[in-house]
Amino acid sequence: MDFIAATSLAQALAAKAERPDALPIAGGTDVMIELNFDHRRPAALLDLTSVPELAELSTVDGVVRLGAGVPYSRIIHSLGDALPGLAMASRTVGSPQIRNRGTVGGNLGSASPAGDAHPPLLASDAVVEVASVRGGRDIPIGEFFLGVKRNALAPDELITAVRVPRATGPQQFAKVGTRNAMVIAVCSFALALHPDRATVGTGIGSAAPTPRRAHDAEAYLAGALDWTGRGPLDDAVAARFGELVAAAASPIDDVRGSAAYRRHALAILARRTLAWAWQAHAL
Repeated sequence: MDFIAATSLAQALAAKAERPDALPIAGGTDVMIELNFDHRRPAALLDLTSVPELAELSTVDGVVRLGAGVPYSRIIHSLGDALPGLAMASRTVGSPQIRNRGTVGGNLGSASPAGDAHPPLLASDAVVEVASVRGGRDIPIGEFFLGVKRNALAPDELITAVRVPRATGPQQFAKVGTRNAMVIAVCSFALALHPDRATVGTGIGSAAPTPRRAHDAEAYLAGALDWTGRGPLDDAVAARFGELVAAAASPIDDVRGSAAYRRHALAILARRTLAWAWQAHAL
């Protein structure tokens, strides 16, 4: 196995163009596990940990641009107000050591249906920036995931950043796991309320071949909520929202949980996150 170390984005893109079979590695929290268990044996590794452009974090015109190499710990400490849903999800990732190394860019690259960052990115209408020596392009987050651990990257492309609009209302994230910490989600759910335009964003994780939104649930809730009155949440509205979220999933039975359990849990997560978010909106 060859090892290629890049120290600039231009160098990394040139290396990826020359060796499209090279597997990018940043935090290594997914890649090293696959290597250690011999689940994957790439022809080459492309080390991105010393590429400064991937570690940039900025906000312009209400949009946060998060470099692909920014670790979860920095998201937690720096973006709790701007991107509360993503910060909540970041707190659930692994251990402190994993959060110091793992990145949203790596999570996107792995494209696991259970990736913790994916639901809040979906709920917030994020855009993934990718680049190659041929140029850059933007991929809406809803078009990025193509299948189980498959994404929309061309062989010579790298993820450079993700752009996420700052929160304009309450956001929530919750997941169910087999224990309280350092666990892969049995299922997860993210919710973003956008009171400025009376719309709702959702994200479902670990309950379909790809992370996905619950579009029917979003449309229903946007029309059912009293955005101006800020009155109490109607129990019937919350229940119907949960049903529609569960219906949007297409889970499987596996070692972490059954399909029926995942649907049941998603309905509960949807109701709970809505209650928490609406309470924050009504304050």
